Amino acid sequence: MTKGILGRKIGMTQVFAENGEVIPVTVIEAEPNVVLQKKTVESDGYEAIQIGFADQKKSNTNKPQEGHAAKANTAPKRFMKEIRNFDASLEVGNEVKVDTFTAGDVVDVTGTSKGKGFQGAIKRHNQSRGPMSHGSRYHRRPGSMGPVAPNRVFKGKLLPGRMGGETVTVQNLEIVKVDTDRNLLLVKGNVPGAKKSYVSVQSAVKAK
Repeated sequence: MTKGILGRKIGMTQVFAENGEVIPVTVIEAEPNVVLQKKTVESDGYEAIQIGFADQKKSNTNKPQEGHAAKANTAPKRFMKEIRNFDASLEVGNEVKVDTFTAGDVVDVTGTSKGKGFQGAIKRHNQSRGPMSHGSRYHRRPGSMGPVAPNRVFKGKLLPGRMGGETVTVQNLEIVKVDTDRNLLLVKGNVPGAKKSYVSVQSAVKAK
């Protein structure tokens, strides 16, 4: 059974283990999520639940969004996601809280990576630079564009361009602490995205 919740990345801090070890943690604020929809094999061809997080402004919602949220007796949400292999007892309108997780659980965290703007091939694709001295005129360029024969550049060639702003998942992170009073999850290590960005936390698919 997959456990999951949507939240907001607050930032990083550190906590001390009982043996005095310092553990770097990312703080994720996960207010109670609302189950907006339940998909079944009969109606949709697969089983899943759709959960929502963070109320959307009235001015930014349209009638279909309002009607969709009204079925769960809640306001339209800014961040929604489907989760498969969920707890079958959950119904539309139920809340998913941080206490679904416990300290020691292993999770995958998905978010949108920080946008870096237009970057060169060295930063964007981790390529090596040329020699910087002895008359070399080749320093940070992307290198060969490919063979002569097709007389074109193949698709997928690693070149400069926009970097970041992509969906990234960091796997097998341990939950250090669950604060039910303040709706916080403390996850060991770093998670993708800027502060205040939305992330989803789900049971790890590769956990041993």
